Amino acid sequence: MQAVRPLHVDNLTNQASPVTAAWHAAARVDRKPHPPVTHSYAALAFFTDGQSRMEQNGEWQLTPGDAMLIPAGSAHRHLSEERPGYWGLSFCVPCFAANGAASLLEPFERVRDGGAAVVHVPAARHGFLEQLFRELAQTARQPMRDKSTLAAVQQSLLTLILNEVDSAAAPRALGAASAPPSVVVESLRYIERNCLRPLTLQEVARAVGRSPAYVTHALSRATGRSAVEWIVSARMAEARRLLLHSDEMVDVIAERVGYADSTHFIRMFRREHGATPAAWRNAHGS
Repeated sequence: MQAVRPLHVDNLTNQASPVTAAWHAAARVDRKPHPPVTHSYAALAFFTDGQSRMEQNGEWQLTPGDAMLIPAGSAHRHLSEERPGYWGLSFCVPCFAANGAASLLEPFERVRDGGAAVVHVPAARHGFLEQLFRELAQTARQPMRDKSTLAAVQQSLLTLILNEVDSAAAPRALGAASAPPSVVVESLRYIERNCLRPLTLQEVARAVGRSPAYVTHALSRATGRSAVEWIVSARMAEARRLLLHSDEMVDVIAERVGYADSTHFIRMFRREHGATPAAWRNAHGS
């Protein structure tokens, strides 16, 4: 197996919302490229100003109108920037896929399968897409009068953004590469679609036709996280979403994210967040 450069591992452990959007702008940056980074979430950057050179399965020169897609677990890094301005988006894939919108994740799946990581959005759609980003960013600052309404609004805006990117990608026929998916890609895909039910490393290994040790080694080297860490990360993200956007009891949430034992869920949540689910809800729910 090919060696992977040192990775910086990032996640959304301290991020309350499963969907975030923000505007980023910077002056010209001359710096040594940092080590590749991986995220536990999917990310998208839509450029409106300047330019940036990035690395993700090759090098990409990004200019206004380009959208870069970064699947969860995909190693990437900035190489150089010159007064870039872009909207950044991140979201929890299992949280989103669990709500019946898995088909809109296809642009990210094509990148995982070897397709181009950059989609060029037609100029006529720039204004609409930027407005969607602005609306999504504003939801984080709005008073939370109705948890379920806020969650629905965020998911609707996310759906519209991903639909714009998917529509822009489709005419360019960004199909998957002819090579079969790697063990890492297959494992991540299986985990994302099955982690919110009881799921073990052994089941993931059986699904991809490898031993548990091989899967753990492959994921750890490629993404900086083991299979078990990926499962726990996704479950905690969905748990945060339910704590934030619903009034369900903790034991119900535990079952909904794959834990039959609510005591074990509470222990895992406290280990990841430094607080029990109830305390975390009280701190972030106002």
